[in-house]
Amino acid sequence: MHKFIFLLIGVMASFSIHAETPWKGAWISHETNQSHPNSWYTYRTTVDIEKVPAQAMARIAADSKYWLWINGQMVVFEGSLKRGPAPGDAYYDEIDIAPYLQEGENTIAALVWYFGLNGFSHSSSGHAGFLFDCQAPGVEIISNNQWSCDTYQAYSNTDAPHPNYRMPEGNIRYDARKAIEGWNLPGEDKIKTNAMMVGDANRAPFGKLVKRPIPMWKDYGLKEYVGIEQVGDTLFCKLPYNAQITPWLEVVSDKGGDTIRIQTDNYYTGNGSTASVRCEYITRPGLQQYENLGWMSGHIVKYVIPQGVEVKALKFRETGYNTEFAGKFQCNDPFLNELWKRAARTLYLNMRDTYFDCPERERAQWGGDLANELAQSFYAFDPQAQKLATKAIREIIGWQRNDGVIFSPAPAGNWSRELPLQSLALVGWYGFYTQYFYSGDSSFVASIYDGMHRYLHEHWEIGADGLVMHRTGDWTWADWGEHKDYLVLTNAWYYLAMKAERAFAQMLGKQDDIAKIDQIMTGIEQNFDKRFWTGSCYRDPAYQGQTDDRAQAMAILAGLASPDKYPQLAEVLRAEQHAGPYMEKYVLEALFTINRPELAIERIHKRYAEMLSYDEYTTLFEVWKYKAHATDANSNDHAWTGGPLTLLSQKVCGIAPTAPGFKIFQIAPQMGNLTEASATVSTVNGVIEAHVIRKGKTMTVTATVPEGTLAEVIFPSGDRTTLTAGTHTVKGK
Repeated sequence: MHKFIFLLIGVMASFSIHAETPWKGAWISHETNQSHPNSWYTYRTTVDIEKVPAQAMARIAADSKYWLWINGQMVVFEGSLKRGPAPGDAYYDEIDIAPYLQEGENTIAALVWYFGLNGFSHSSSGHAGFLFDCQAPGVEIISNNQWSCDTYQAYSNTDAPHPNYRMPEGNIRYDARKAIEGWNLPGEDKIKTNAMMVGDANRAPFGKLVKRPIPMWKDYGLKEYVGIEQVGDTLFCKLPYNAQITPWLEVVSDKGGDTIRIQTDNYYTGNGSTASVRCEYITRPGLQQYENLGWMSGHIVKYVIPQGVEVKALKFRETGYNTEFAGKFQCNDPFLNELWKRAARTLYLNMRDTYFDCPERERAQWGGDLANELAQSFYAFDPQAQKLATKAIREIIGWQRNDGVIFSPAPAGNWSRELPLQSLALVGWYGFYTQYFYSGDSSFVASIYDGMHRYLHEHWEIGADGLVMHRTGDWTWADWGEHKDYLVLTNAWYYLAMKAERAFAQMLGKQDDIAKIDQIMTGIEQNFDKRFWTGSCYRDPAYQGQTDDRAQAMAILAGLASPDKYPQLAEVLRAEQHAGPYMEKYVLEALFTINRPELAIERIHKRYAEMLSYDEYTTLFEVWKYKAHATDANSNDHAWTGGPLTLLSQKVCGIAPTAPGFKIFQIAPQMGNLTEASATVSTVNGVIEAHVIRKGKTMTVTATVPEGTLAEVIFPSGDRTTLTAGTHTVKGK
């Protein structure tokens, strides 16, 4: 049956591809400047329409970003995703432009920003280009050499420092004295040169076109800053929280030619070692407004205003991934509430074209970060967020190296190094499988399985003792911090990857693979304790460091540690605190797994105390002591740190799926010393709510169960109650 379903999905997908309207539009650019990094282009055409159809879907692509106006009205604010569904390929947007069209003459205009550099999360085609294709009843608007196109000389690069090599975006300098007023508005066409056709759709150099799998950005509109403080020539403009923003200004300049410099407090990471993006605005005489179109992030936007310039107004536009903060958590512990809130904000800040590790240093989609972040999204946002993880999974496999190695970040035009334990985390139980099981979406499984299988079975060696051998890869990295017991970690992560692959193999009917996987898993199960159990903890005999809390946690989560060892492991996890914020999530989850929620909550307080002591920050840090490390590993908005967000909703309130997509789910609260907690989870099958009150040994659970789903409330005593759709209140111990 599963085999038939996946075959049907494949046939339907194939039909969808072949049924797509053939492209008529061509990639177009300027005849003399197609490859200069950090360059900007204006495009424009007019078309007569006798009758506007009910719907007119336009397919639009650019290397690298575009802004679109129709009849003077902005239709798209920052279109196009960074390149890279697979090496050499690109995404296209699909927009219904019918609401913006009119009978008679219509003006279509686009501004394109060409990065021209490879980076983490972007693979440059090497050519600036724009592609537009709208074929609807009575309407044909296609990009060709009848369009106008020119380089926009008002835009240029700044002097050094420039963004670090990880970022394909450049700094932006805009000289208002060179502005072409109204070039994008109906009326006279002020672009004097025709476009050159530089490539056909779905061919090199721009590559195969893949429909954008995530929503267009959410535009929150222009907003006032929370507060503005002036120190010397600099205006410090406070944002309501750490956000992705484009800064806006309205100023008066006497003579023009003055340079206003703009950046955020997050311009540097690593105590000044790594530059992000910034911008400069050169004034013209008189009153003027300007919005810098390249987004930046931070808590503070700094405007350096030269003498002779009068500031009339300063604002910002927040844009971001189009999802709602539908998840909620609240309990009688304000510390945990604030931690959940900051984790959700951090997660949102690290979502855009891809999942990020951080939004200022590199905007890169690392495998380990992705595994942590996709889990959080199920508890923080509505199901729209789930599309970003599915996109990420397809990209990771799409970028698999020719030798079969899975690496990250991907997409990436200038990186292909493997971090073995991050790759295992991503392809395994906490990555690929969690995305499938929590979303209920199995559509990606068949397409990524072979790549996953090849990596796990061609590049990892099983030793004579039945255990997985250590693999250095290109970068032997398990976590920030010290005292990492690599061989224990390797076997636990690999076992969890086998567990995920087995589930997928069963779905796809791959019996030969299942037999091989079972043999490997059995070998690890039979030999794990023999090699690593000391009588009080797990430890590789060759390992010389202090006992690794991460290793104990992963042994528990993999199911390799038997319950009789839990009391000893609990004491180890109480005493040892070496995990960095990335791996801390798994240590905490292990404590919940062995039914020690009071220790987990106590450890959360200890480990996150310093991080939450900074009232000026609304996001979580990459390392525990953010201001004490003079290294690149030093951002104040790193979403891998938000593991407690998942656990507070999933473990403390106990909401977790027991069937794909939360079609059946459990509410199994682990309150520790808390007396009240509530959570809301927005799933593909509806919104789940749970409110838990504990008085002595009695627990009262009020649960909202979506239509068409089933819930099972599991009390600490083991008593169970099944709930159907509706809102119910049940008690137990």
